[in-house]
Amino acid sequence: MRDRWPLLWLALYRRRRMLAALLIGMVAFETLMVVVAGTISPQDLFSAGGKGPPSAYRAFSGSSGDVSIASYPGLLGAGLVHPFWIALQLTAIGSLAAAAVAADVESGTVELVMVRPVTRTRLLAERTAALLVTALALNAAATLTVAAGVALSPDIHRAVSLPGVFAAGLMGCGFALCLIGPALAVSAAGRRRAQVIGATITIGAVGFAVNFMALAWAPARPLRFLSPFHYYTPGDALAQGTVLWGPFLVLTCTGLIGILAAHLALRHRDLAP
Repeated sequence: MRDRWPLLWLALYRRRRMLAALLIGMVAFETLMVVVAGTISPQDLFSAGGKGPPSAYRAFSGSSGDVSIASYPGLLGAGLVHPFWIALQLTAIGSLAAAAVAADVESGTVELVMVRPVTRTRLLAERTAALLVTALALNAAATLTVAAGVALSPDIHRAVSLPGVFAAGLMGCGFALCLIGPALAVSAAGRRRAQVIGATITIGAVGFAVNFMALAWAPARPLRFLSPFHYYTPGDALAQGTVLWGPFLVLTCTGLIGILAAHLALRHRDLAP
């Protein structure tokens, strides 16, 4: 199999230590969130003086506004939209997307890769596959950790179903694809890996900030449609026990459009450094 898709395996092999560290970090963090949820009631954790959490906290529960962070779905949803979770996703996507095309153009090695010969379509297809495998592994690690915690805790299981956990995991894959598409498009059109990493971080960090502002400040609510976090709502999926297919399709279509744009850009660009 490695002889059949050498660029895919090479991309994963070169970053094996980083990917292993990200997977361990993801499992450890989600384990911590499950332990906190099982040890301290979310209502007690976020109640102060008998008051519930501020409305701005809705952004941290992974919800469009219907699920409070002071609930089991909201607290577990917070673990799937926490800045640490986002940072792990952005690290993996930014690193592999930058290496897809832009890093080889910047270092001048892209011409050596093409000598095999390797078509441009195959180059991007195999490196896109490496990104998808990585995103799937990270989200699977988070989902299985949360699922194990829910199954082992009767209190949490009464409020959160296992189908809801896997629905949230599928939403996470859609979110990752939404980042992968634009990142690959920038890599296919750019000449510097810093451009790709910067674009990936901008989509993640600015997207989260825009969604937070839209939930906390009424005049900014129309801006929520510009953020991927408006469509990625694991807290809602956990509470409802099902995939929110409308937002999921928006995330996946955005990612697929980005991948298509990457292939078109790579096909017509000059690869000379």
